Amino acid sequence: MTFAEEAGRLAGMAGAMLGWSPDRFWRATPAELRGIVTAMTGGDGGSEPPSSATLARLREMYPDG
Repeated sequence: MTFAEEAGRLAGMAGAMLGWSPDRFWRATPAELRGIVTAMTGGDGGSEPPSSATLARLREMYPDG
């Protein structure tokens, strides 16, 4: 997969799962994105997507998205 394809996929995920705008996605560092995905998936970096309950809880905790 090319960088552009991977970036597009990750930007879409960040928008759908985190409510991030494209600008917010591009301002985040890879380490920040990885940290958030790791935290949301239970620490292993991501075999299972977060549940809707987990997403709702994170949106309540971090409403600035």
